[in-house]
Amino acid sequence: MNSLAGSATSTRYAVGVEYDGSRFHGWQSQSGVSTVQDWVEKALTRVASETIHVVTAGRTDTGVHATGQVAHFDSFAVRSPLNWLRGANTHLPTGLALIWVKAVNPEFHARFTAVARRYRYILFCRDVRPTFLSGKVAWTYEKLDVSRMQHAATALVGRHDFSAFRASGCQSKQPVREIYELSVNSQGPWIWIDIEANGFLQHMVRNIAGALIAIATGSKPIVWAKEVLESRDRTAGGVTALPDGLYFTGVRYPSTFGLPEAPEPCRFWGASERKNRKG
Repeated sequence: MNSLAGSATSTRYAVGVEYDGSRFHGWQSQSGVSTVQDWVEKALTRVASETIHVVTAGRTDTGVHATGQVAHFDSFAVRSPLNWLRGANTHLPTGLALIWVKAVNPEFHARFTAVARRYRYILFCRDVRPTFLSGKVAWTYEKLDVSRMQHAATALVGRHDFSAFRASGCQSKQPVREIYELSVNSQGPWIWIDIEANGFLQHMVRNIAGALIAIATGSKPIVWAKEVLESRDRTAGGVTALPDGLYFTGVRYPSTFGLPEAPEPCRFWGASERKNRKG
């Protein structure tokens, strides 16, 4: 069959996406601004010669990056995964790329079949703000005590009402989420927070990062993270961390779908953090 021919039935494809969030006004399509969804749909539409709509595992806000975003789309066009990949990337701007494409079972849904989602928040700690990493990491000149962050983080792991850690305008109908992992590690001037949960509320990761940073500076006690959580009051939670340091690093699905493993989370330091964890 000609690779450009159409099919009588549509095929569902899963795609991996990475992007520099500082170049876009978030994932979700919006009128009059540049968004990741709009660019991806336009690129795939050109390859398919039919209108393509993509569904994502998680919508990211303006300035938030992704190394392991996952989406899906349906198409009647017959293309190989390589043709989808190369063709779409030809039409994508700097700072945005598809990293893999795979035909999947039609029961796959990027959002609803996801078991867990994962983020990483990256902090660069030194007296002078970074020049070449501007917009790619969060920066602070304050001295941060990583051990205080690690102890405080333990209170947030598990199934809780995270009302105190969501944006005031969050539209989720219920605030209960389960955090499977929340770890804090460091190497030299770098501190990174990894968090995996069954789902996230708007600004939830950035609000957790902001609370842990406040505790790390000593301006708040270690028990404060637990107190904020139990308050269920956003106004008790302090400052929301900037989006610059936040990366959507992966989505976990049932192994039956056979998706590629998520790429190694973004890091700018040298040796592998697996060999250099502190605390």
